[in-house]
Amino acid sequence: MPAQATPQPDPTGAATPEPREASANTIDPAEVARFDAMAEDWWNPNGPFRPLHQLNPLRIAYIRDQIAARLGTAGTGGGGERMRPLKGLRLLDVGCGGGLICEPMARLGASVVGIDAAARNIAAAARHAQAMGLAIDYRHQPVETLATGSERFDVILALEILEHVADGEAFLAACASLLVPGGLLVAATLNRTARSFAYAIVGAEYLLRWLPRGTHDWRRFIRPHELARSLRGAGLTLETLDGAHYDPLAGRWSLSRDLGVNYMAIATRPAGA
Repeated sequence: MPAQATPQPDPTGAATPEPREASANTIDPAEVARFDAMAEDWWNPNGPFRPLHQLNPLRIAYIRDQIAARLGTAGTGGGGERMRPLKGLRLLDVGCGGGLICEPMARLGASVVGIDAAARNIAAAARHAQAMGLAIDYRHQPVETLATGSERFDVILALEILEHVADGEAFLAACASLLVPGGLLVAATLNRTARSFAYAIVGAEYLLRWLPRGTHDWRRFIRPHELARSLRGAGLTLETLDGAHYDPLAGRWSLSRDLGVNYMAIATRPAGA
């Protein structure tokens, strides 16, 4: 059974959380256990990951278009190659879960590595990729361990994971070290606002029950200026921030200038770094 929600502070009066001590270990064992327990449900569009299935079309298009615009991969080649605009790029999905983003990125031509701290997530992702005939390199490994090696990537994805790690600054530093100069980091997270508390906690977990209670801790949501500061500390340049808006009537997500709840960030490693 998913863990029950811990009491949440009143977001209209809560102060900024006290900074946590820096640690080389970015893994929060409680968060890993929570997602490990749901591993068999990743590919169920009506299960606990339903919100991610609904968000996926927007995420896939956003990532594809940002990579194409910034790394110059759009429209290369002819015929079938136009359907694989990420061909030739190495892409790392950190906190890949069951592979909901890894598989589309592989179909778009990228050479994909997916890592996750939950062993059952990796097992579920590998089984599904094999069934789909996709060659994806899945590894049960934290990002800080991967960062001690010599591998480097053109693109790193950190989607809906920053609010679940034990040390966000150490996490981003590890991601930055894995990027090639000129490489791209795509992050997606939740803003710490009263509105995000109402939507992501009260609405999604308690009223609509789209997510198991306890999936999110509002205190770990990240304000855009906090993310920008952490990215600078990791040696990355924040290029743009874009909001993601959900229309409950249409059941669709779209890009927005509103960063009040869900938002995505694009950052780059300077070419000379």
